[in-house]
Amino acid sequence: MFVMELTYIAPVEAVEEEMDAHVAWLDGHYAAGVFLASGRKVPRDGGVILAGGVSRAEIEKIASGDPFVVAGVCTYRITEFLATKTSADLAAVRENPVT
Repeated sequence: MFVMELTYIAPVEAVEEEMDAHVAWLDGHYAAGVFLASGRKVPRDGGVILAGGVSRAEIEKIASGDPFVVAGVCTYRITEFLATKTSADLAAVRENPVT
């Protein structure tokens, strides 16, 4: 599983100009079953996406296609982790590490 942390590198007004395209991009990855949750950080200097079911290379490719990245208004920090314990609602994405 991945935590995708977005950090805005442009004024929020520039981010807002790309918001419709970014939301459409999000919707596509939710429909594909890759994105599990997303939202704005508080304070509003970026956002966070939880994603799973793909490789590190694929998640980096997905991030590079975000309209925010293409427009140069954000950068990503991607952290991979093993979700070994989850709520019942996220049981489908639980992972068992190989020891």
